[in-house]
Amino acid sequence: ALISLSRVAKMVRSYACAYGVYGVLLFAFLVSIGAGLFMCLTRWGYRFNVGQFLSETSPYMWATLGIATAISISVVGAAWGIFQVGSSIIGGGVMAPRIKTKNLISIIFCEAVAIYGIIMAIVFQNNFKHFDYQYDPTKHPGLINVNSMAAGFQLFAGGLTTGFCNLACGICVGVVGSGAALADAQSGALFVKILIIEIFGSAIGLFGIIIAIIQTQSASMAAAS
Repeated sequence: ALISLSRVAKMVRSYACAYGVYGVLLFAFLVSIGAGLFMCLTRWGYRFNVGQFLSETSPYMWATLGIATAISISVVGAAWGIFQVGSSIIGGGVMAPRIKTKNLISIIFCEAVAIYGIIMAIVFQNNFKHFDYQYDPTKHPGLINVNSMAAGFQLFAGGLTTGFCNLACGICVGVVGSGAALADAQSGALFVKILIIEIFGSAIGLFGIIIAIIQTQSASMAAAS
């Protein structure tokens, strides 16, 4: 009965999270459509210039957004995983107290996801350098030189890669770790077998870190010489 109640609670949480995400995406889509129609009907459509926005915004903005994304979404993934694993350990530990200490390794795996985000934020921070506007007007007509713009976009993309890979890693480890705790409560022989799956799931975050490093290894903000 305890395991059935825990499964029902997980299903309710999953549906609530899914409908919440769908609601946010639908709201953003409707706002975008409304803004586009308003600009077209009021003859302000020419002001919607994506190229001008990307070429005139500061690379520092994109870089700091990448760092914030890497940390914040990684922490969300870690918290999500700990929430799932912790609730299962507490519920299963009522009937089988022996699982409480052994299954803390799943909590450690989830916490490592947030540490991945912090490490990558420190790595991205080292790419911050001073750059000058109008670096060389004879080579580039914009306000910001190409290398500095590319560095900002690279750090932003690296932050997205790190954050979303760690989010997926945290959810994966949380779901598998939760199943490991409940399975261990029924049979101790199942814990090691499920732990191997959990280890492979935790490698997703490492893959995200490797890809983010590849994305940002050539990022360099240049100053006028």
